[in-house]
Amino acid sequence: MLLLISPDGVEEALDCAQAAEHLDIVDVKKPDEGSLGANFPWVIREIRTAVPADKPVSATVGDVPFKPGTVAQAALGAAVSGATYIKVGLYGCTTPEQAVEVMRGVVRAVKEYRPDAFVVASGYADAHRIGCVNPLALPDIARRSGADAAMLDTAIKDGTRLFDHVPPDVCAEFVRRAHGAGLLAALAGSVRAADLGALTRIGTDIVGVRGAVCEGGDRNSGRIRPELVAAFRAEMDRHAREQAATAAPAAAG
Repeated sequence: MLLLISPDGVEEALDCAQAAEHLDIVDVKKPDEGSLGANFPWVIREIRTAVPADKPVSATVGDVPFKPGTVAQAALGAAVSGATYIKVGLYGCTTPEQAVEVMRGVVRAVKEYRPDAFVVASGYADAHRIGCVNPLALPDIARRSGADAAMLDTAIKDGTRLFDHVPPDVCAEFVRRAHGAGLLAALAGSVRAADLGALTRIGTDIVGVRGAVCEGGDRNSGRIRPELVAAFRAEMDRHAREQAATAAPAAAG
């Protein structure tokens, strides 16, 4: 399971750089513009420079409307600015067909510029609260559009969490569908260390966090601390070892 950390600017990215050995992807977003709020191109460039060259930089394109051309241009801008993971929050798409149209534009725009870029179709565990596509539709949307991964986050940051809206058994189905389509499955949404056991068991490929590694657990007013990143990764590794130990006798049998 890969650990994706979301700093809100260059200063926090430097904190992430201090904990680079404990994380896998640095994700650039702007939390005050939404769950998957897009940051400025120059911020993406500065963060790309600030973190070690071997750590991929991810950038959110925003909680986007159903405007395929606008979103495709924004996604290309993120790629040109140095992001190799491009995440699109399908906030304004009310049907799978709309979501596929948006994502096809993104995939073409990004991969014509950089074929090795990694495109992520992101939906929301609390889709019922904002009227966008059903969470379990995301893997098929990603497959049909040529994206590389399907992701769930939470749209409304009001203290509710991923598992409050999509319980572990439904998340497991999301992961199963993603893997069946040949995609990676990413899960986020106020994820805490206590959730890591369930996330490991269901085979999550990427877990995204911010609040869990911020001072006081506060994604808005707290700052990412390297020691909290290290502690979170240690807990991830512990669950991975336990899962491997459990799976080994079953495989032998």
